[in-house]
Amino acid sequence: MFQRLYDRVITLSAHRRAPSILATLSFAESSVFPIPPDVMLIPMCLSRPEKSWFYATLCTLFSVLGGIGGYLIGKLAFGWIEPWLMESSYEGVFTQAVAAFETWGFWYILVAGFTPIPYKVFTISAGVVGMPWLAFIAGSLVGRGGRFYLVGGLLKFGGKTFADRLRKYVDVIGWLMILLAVIVFAIVKLNSHPS
Repeated sequence: MFQRLYDRVITLSAHRRAPSILATLSFAESSVFPIPPDVMLIPMCLSRPEKSWFYATLCTLFSVLGGIGGYLIGKLAFGWIEPWLMESSYEGVFTQAVAAFETWGFWYILVAGFTPIPYKVFTISAGVVGMPWLAFIAGSLVGRGGRFYLVGGLLKFGGKTFADRLRKYVDVIGWLMILLAVIVFAIVKLNSHPS
């Protein structure tokens, strides 16, 4: 099942509009959209390893531009999104991010670029606390760039061998991810009920 899906995604990632979709996804994920650009970056690098650095650069630049959008949302329009945010599943992460920004600033945004938590949580939080503009942009460039160039480099140098191994085990990986998601969901549900 996952192999067919994997093959389809690899085929789509070679489409001529794939770079535009990657740029759009990278921008949106940093300010409003919850799906990380890795879902496009990884198959694109696998289908064309020689363009891995280009794709990583595209991801980085548009992610930082989207991050600036998220920062501006936090700085200028937080009152409009606050009710939604505080009722969403991101409330706890957002509150912790605001506190961490006040303490760590640049270092926090740099590390945040590597986390699996949607980057928009961090960009909006940075705007809310008024993180210095240049520190925000520098931390975003280093953090996001580090993440996307790491992915691009692994896939560029792993090349066809890595892609063949991934395809061979993609069904096992897919089922393990589903099992992990079910376990995490069960733990969250159990911990959300008062004893």
